[in-house]
Amino acid sequence: MKTKFTSGQRKRIREGIGEKYKRVAVTPEGNFSYPTGRKGLEGQKYDPELIELLPEDVLASYCGVGNPFTLGPLNRGEAVLDIGCGAGLDTLISAILVGPEGKAVGVDLVPEMLTRAKANLKKTSVQNVTFQEASAERLPFPDGTFDVVLSNGAFNLIPDKAKGLGEVFRVLKPSGRFQLADQILTGGTPADNESLVKIWAG
Repeated sequence: MKTKFTSGQRKRIREGIGEKYKRVAVTPEGNFSYPTGRKGLEGQKYDPELIELLPEDVLASYCGVGNPFTLGPLNRGEAVLDIGCGAGLDTLISAILVGPEGKAVGVDLVPEMLTRAKANLKKTSVQNVTFQEASAERLPFPDGTFDVVLSNGAFNLIPDKAKGLGEVFRVLKPSGRFQLADQILTGGTPADNESLVKIWAG
């Protein structure tokens, strides 16, 4: 299903998501119906050895809906993009897995989340990470830049998912992998755009 939103509706969606994730940037606790922080990482069966490599207050900012690392290995020297990186936990783990000869880039649309991600990075010894503001619908990277694109709980927030997926496969190398963990809607979708906007914007 392709949905066309007006510029006003897209603005409301972005503002609604932004307001929620401003709160999440302070703490994810109480903002989701599923476990966050260390409990969330353990519940999603993240590698315990990787969890222990990161400071406790960095772990506390995790709010993913799944574990994209169960979908395939990350190899040393690879370039990884984390779409909707939030506080940067998956980006940091990616950087550790690909080693100093690889790189991990996290992108997010919410400035407060990027501020938290950069603060988390400073609390670690990880060097091969960058964070920047960008939309999944318009990724600021050349074709074929990345070996792996990850996304954890972010694609459900993208208004134009077809465009976002097109961007994913544009920036992936021909042999690249897209490792997605997300929520799905069961049942029918609202018939009108305004109801869809209210789901995002609150």
